[in-house]
Amino acid sequence: MSNKPSNYRWTVCGLLFFATTVNYLDRQVLSLLAPQLTESFHWTNADYANITTIFQLVYALSMLAAGRFIDRVGTKRGYLIAISVWSIGAMMHAFSEEMGAAALPLLGLVGLYAVPASVLGFMISRAVLGLGEAGNFPAAIKVTAEHFEPKERAFATGIFNSGANIGAILAPLTVPWMAEFWGWQTAFILVGAVGFIWIFFWQIMYKPAVQSTAESTAVESISESDQQVADANTPSTGVLKSTAAWAFIAGKFFTDGVWWFFLFWLPKYLDAQYQMKGTEIITPLIVLYSLTMVGSIGGGWLPSLFIKKGYTTLRARTVSMGGIAILPLLVLLAQPLGGISYWVPVLCIGFGAAAHQAWSANLYTLVSDLFPKNKIARIVGIGGMAGGLGSILLTQIAGKVFDYYDAQNNISLGYTYIFIYCAIAYIGAWFCIRMLLRQQLKNAIN
Repeated sequence: MSNKPSNYRWTVCGLLFFATTVNYLDRQVLSLLAPQLTESFHWTNADYANITTIFQLVYALSMLAAGRFIDRVGTKRGYLIAISVWSIGAMMHAFSEEMGAAALPLLGLVGLYAVPASVLGFMISRAVLGLGEAGNFPAAIKVTAEHFEPKERAFATGIFNSGANIGAILAPLTVPWMAEFWGWQTAFILVGAVGFIWIFFWQIMYKPAVQSTAESTAVESISESDQQVADANTPSTGVLKSTAAWAFIAGKFFTDGVWWFFLFWLPKYLDAQYQMKGTEIITPLIVLYSLTMVGSIGGGWLPSLFIKKGYTTLRARTVSMGGIAILPLLVLLAQPLGGISYWVPVLCIGFGAAAHQAWSANLYTLVSDLFPKNKIARIVGIGGMAGGLGSILLTQIAGKVFDYYDAQNNISLGYTYIFIYCAIAYIGAWFCIRMLLRQQLKNAIN
């Protein structure tokens, strides 16, 4: 039997791509409806920040357990459970006002009366969504490691990770239209129901690596390669004692918040700066997230250029990430040149968001480069928790900054300050990663 992997691995990659598309489609609905919901329920920026923070907090804490859960129950069953939970959570948003009103008396029992019913209801819905969505990336990265050779993983990761961009593109194409004609509640229900369609195809099409006869020989080859890489770079126990783990954690902590800020706050930014809302934001967001799709796939492909020149996989990955970290500096131009046209910040932020996706494809693949398969989901979960905590910090700061400068009739300056961090975060994170991996890189060169 040939040791060459069969094409079935690309079917697997396609399933991961569609799962990630659904993941981000569900995640994006709230931000697209935020201007309308803010007006209907009289939310402040701090209220909206608290709603998004609950999602990020539950997502972050669940990521810590999600890796262990996926390792324990397996990728097929774990993925099915995760997408079932987040699809239910997505549909629950339609009933947030009623849930909040029902739950409010419970808060009164502990002396908390100041939370509006609508805010509380959306916080409950976001919590369930975050609980389920936390399983997506630990499962997807582990599936990729099981079915792809190390040299293909960044490209495969880039492909399935581009599903985030497709989801972000499909959301503005559909959600504002559904909300305008059928109401915002229907938008949440219909988008949430899409996950159950994916579950059907996952159940009948996916075969874990150990069950796929056509792949069995190739998987053995991949496993041997994994073990050689892992033995050279990480200790067998206590993964958090490894600088490689902390390199991934640092990369997630400093940069995940930038992507989440763009995802959750861009519709509100276009409303605050250019009075654009509803169907008016469809074209700018489609253009912006189309750029991110190119970044995701291109970022996964970039290290292969350096590998062909004789670089080791690890060195090729970090060199690529260094170049990618420079591109978000374009975000610094969004506000100074924003008076020309709203297309200036849309394109500047689009290139910054594209860089994030390119960065993310390589950052995730560092884990499968440096750790054996039985630790991958766990490390991805720990890093995801760190990224979630960094995102919470940025979200809370942004909400308070925007409310402060909105009261001063100068919200533009508030966005300027947040954009500065978004622009420079990747360079700082790259230096941290280089410092933490200096011994591994030295070994790779030698």
